[in-house]
Amino acid sequence: MAPMLRRMAQHPQLELDVAYCSLRGAQPTHDPEFNTTVQWDIPLFEGYQWQEIANRGSRADSFFGLYNPGLWKLIRNGKFDAVLCYLSYRCASFWISYSASKLSRSAFLFGCDQNSLEPRDGRAWKRPFKKLGWPLLYSLADQVVVSSNAARALIISMGIPEQKVTLTPLTVDNDWWGAQAEKADRGAVRAAWGANSSTFVVLFCAKLQPWKRPLDLLRAFAQANLPDALLVYAGEGTMRHELEQEATTLGIGERVRFLGFLNQSQLPAVYTAADLMVLPSENEPFAVVVNEASCCGCPVVASDHVGAAKDLIAPVDPGLIYPTGDLRALSTLLSELCRAPGRLRELGRAAKGRMASWSPQDTAAGTAAAVGAAINRRKPASGGGAS
Repeated sequence: MAPMLRRMAQHPQLELDVAYCSLRGAQPTHDPEFNTTVQWDIPLFEGYQWQEIANRGSRADSFFGLYNPGLWKLIRNGKFDAVLCYLSYRCASFWISYSASKLSRSAFLFGCDQNSLEPRDGRAWKRPFKKLGWPLLYSLADQVVVSSNAARALIISMGIPEQKVTLTPLTVDNDWWGAQAEKADRGAVRAAWGANSSTFVVLFCAKLQPWKRPLDLLRAFAQANLPDALLVYAGEGTMRHELEQEATTLGIGERVRFLGFLNQSQLPAVYTAADLMVLPSENEPFAVVVNEASCCGCPVVASDHVGAAKDLIAPVDPGLIYPTGDLRALSTLLSELCRAPGRLRELGRAAKGRMASWSPQDTAAGTAAAVGAAINRRKPASGGGAS
């Protein structure tokens, strides 16, 4: 969020005050999905006004995991024209924010980053619950903000009017990623992996978790039987041991590298050194790794369940999107791209070009439009305009 918040703070129509309910990531925190302690190594709090609201909750993944009662006083006394809430409706602090906003007659905006009703954990009862409950939930918003066109289509399909849904693209600091990629020594990074200039390097950059389907890529890579090719896993998680064992079983252990968890400042060089990134996820609301790789000129192949596929990959080449779980289709794509280094370079340039119109500036503009629409919608109910 930091790059987007900086751009929002610079927007002439927005006066921004950010309230953090948790500083997880800014402070060292054990991430069970990464299976390691994480603290991001780039500035997160520069360029905008912010404060921390104490969390009195358990910090667990539960309703009272985030319980920040200080939000009530902040919103009730703040005389805000609008409250834009990025908290999940599954936590207590969301409902504190909602109630305080309504009593203060502030416009209340919240959003959706999902592109499907399918639950990540596979629990079938959740789908009908969402189908029935989400239309009621999102009707509470004065304006719904969504991070992708796939999420926008999902919300509109629930009966929320189109004019009540605004796209605020999920973005990264494009300029920073591009500048860091320019500084990267592609040859040196590849040499450290045991790859030369002609080696076809395929990258997986994500948590090693079941819903990311890292085994799909490993098996498709083995099926493709690519000459002079290397598969690199950047990321950590509970599946690492299983992946290492499977690579040995498939007879490709010597052609697979596991880099472990990499912090933000290390990633531009990794994207720059790779020829192709693959994201096979079965449940992926967006995936900013697609943004990051694209900014570094690394083309991306993704499953059709990746939220960023429609917005960032299809405009480059829709043929880079394959049916989730279809190993034969993924293997075929790897084989075709391995034999076409010229096409890969063209795709990399096209991916980088696509990011020019999917930037934090676009997020700030979308947010300003959403806030304006929400405030205007609240005017009749509040008996007047907002300052």
